[in-house]
Amino acid sequence: MSPAADEARVKSAEFSAAAAGVGELPPPLSVEVAFAGRSNVGKSSLLNCLISRRNLVRVSGTPGCTRKIGFYAAELADGARVTLVDLPGYGFARRSKSERDAWAQLIEGYLLGRATLRVVVAIVDVRRGLEPDDRDLLEMVASKPRVSRPPLTTLVVATKLDKLPLSKQKLELAKVRKAAGLPVLGFSAETAFGRDELWQRIRTAAGIGKSAA
Repeated sequence: MSPAADEARVKSAEFSAAAAGVGELPPPLSVEVAFAGRSNVGKSSLLNCLISRRNLVRVSGTPGCTRKIGFYAAELADGARVTLVDLPGYGFARRSKSERDAWAQLIEGYLLGRATLRVVVAIVDVRRGLEPDDRDLLEMVASKPRVSRPPLTTLVVATKLDKLPLSKQKLELAKVRKAAGLPVLGFSAETAFGRDELWQRIRTAAGIGKSAA
């Protein structure tokens, strides 16, 4: 087994908590990595692929219906621990303004105030590219200060790569990369393409285990 694949192995993973408001956030158990993206971008499928579980993170049949932050505690093969944080999807048109405002307050409060958060994985659909809501998220993470908190690393992941013909994949990834102004990793939950490399990047950025050396 390659070093990359070995670092990507997950020994165990379980749901640990959910929060509908900043006041409900659970006590931190370990370094946290948050996953954010538009509704129906494939976030739940990506998370299940990362932790090698089929249905631990439930895939909603109704985009935008998940309104809570989900916390999943994972132990990696080398004993390192990390909490994967599933943020509610954004870009939902059917919500009222008050619901959208509550969502923004919850997400901003978590991203800017959580001391154990180290990495934000911004997920986009490679077929749709970087949309205005995605830009807003990247700008918020990059521009707003985290007072007395460690700085965040943003990783951009373009999902559903398998939905594109091979001849178009590099071109569409390049478009996302140019729009985001950041490196972009192609990913397919269907084939697990990009899984090992994403784990490597997460471990390095979050300072997890030997990859941080």
